[in-house]
Amino acid sequence: MSNKLSSSVPTDREVVLGILNNSEDALNKLYTGYFPMILQFILNNNGDEDDAKDVYQEGIIVLYNKIRSGDFELSSKLKTYLYSVCRRIWLKKLTQNSRKTSNVSDFEDVISVESDLEVHEERDRQFEKMQSALIHLGEPCKTIIQDFYIHNLSMQDICEKFGYTNTDNAKTQKYKCLQRLKKLFFQL
Repeated sequence: MSNKLSSSVPTDREVVLGILNNSEDALNKLYTGYFPMILQFILNNNGDEDDAKDVYQEGIIVLYNKIRSGDFELSSKLKTYLYSVCRRIWLKKLTQNSRKTSNVSDFEDVISVESDLEVHEERDRQFEKMQSALIHLGEPCKTIIQDFYIHNLSMQDICEKFGYTNTDNAKTQKYKCLQRLKKLFFQL
């Protein structure tokens, strides 16, 4: 069953349903549909095409996470939401880089997206903390945790890979590794 969307810019409802249904087509259409608008905004405000691509990528991730979290309501147009997110991300980057932020030239409606961006940034911070904790964890724990939680290996696979006598021993080791990982995570 092919889930092709008719026009080049899908309707808001199609995008939301597409993202909820893991439709790659919906995401691809979203990527191409509104990028020109973000590109124009960034070019008009001290940025270049690479900046626009970075900001748009981050904006799509914020939108994606918001929709997947289940608390996204179409109170505004998707286009307005995405524009507002990308605009806020770009203004923050301009401020961080001490580039000129006064007289930002806008040509779209803007809504407040502060709380969504805070959630996104907090998630990024937590992810970086977890990566750092994993690096400090050492072997074999790092590989056991990655094999089980990221690569979805079974306890039987891990047992064979690491030469444990049975899966119970592998589970015990994984539990110990998880405890160490938690301790490291909360120390960072």
